[in-house]
Amino acid sequence: MFASLKTIDSAFQQVKTLALIFIIAVLLLAGTIAYFAFQTTNAAANRIYVLEGQLLTAGAQDARANRPVEARSHVTRFHELFFTLDPDQKAIDLNVNKALYLADNSAKKQYENFKEKGFYNDLIAANISLEMSVDSVVIGNSRPLTARCYGHQRVIRATSITNRNFISECSLRDVTRSENNPHGFLMENWRVVQNKDLNTLPR
Repeated sequence: MFASLKTIDSAFQQVKTLALIFIIAVLLLAGTIAYFAFQTTNAAANRIYVLEGQLLTAGAQDARANRPVEARSHVTRFHELFFTLDPDQKAIDLNVNKALYLADNSAKKQYENFKEKGFYNDLIAANISLEMSVDSVVIGNSRPLTARCYGHQRVIRATSITNRNFISECSLRDVTRSENNPHGFLMENWRVVQNKDLNTLPR
């Protein structure tokens, strides 16, 4: 009788061990399936399909990967708007107002200074045009992002063209994207570091 009890106990232990191994194997299999299903779902979510005669697939990208490129474009756009001016008050107001959406109060202060000094009135009175050409924008790696803009200005007068070297600096803050600010950056503490004449050529 004791021998049969030992056999039953031994069989029970074996069944218990096998059941435990089976449960662990099932859990491992379920975890592996869930992991690969999650990966596949993420990959599928990052694609869009367009039906125009045939099926096309386009891969999606993480928006953060392109932030330095967007930052350079943002800074370039601001400088082109703020410093490309023709002798027309409406054109000046239109460009400057677009530029002011891209920067904080530091740009508005510079605009007010120009107005107080009669800068825009002098442009209109003397029929002077300004053209800004951005050569490069260097974006820093640290947070918050910093930007240093290198460019050239052309001051076009009736009798001459003056070329100027231009350098400015600012920091960049992430803000909500909008129609007026499509890159979602705001330039802060913007300042002109250098703006000196290089040469003047007769026309």
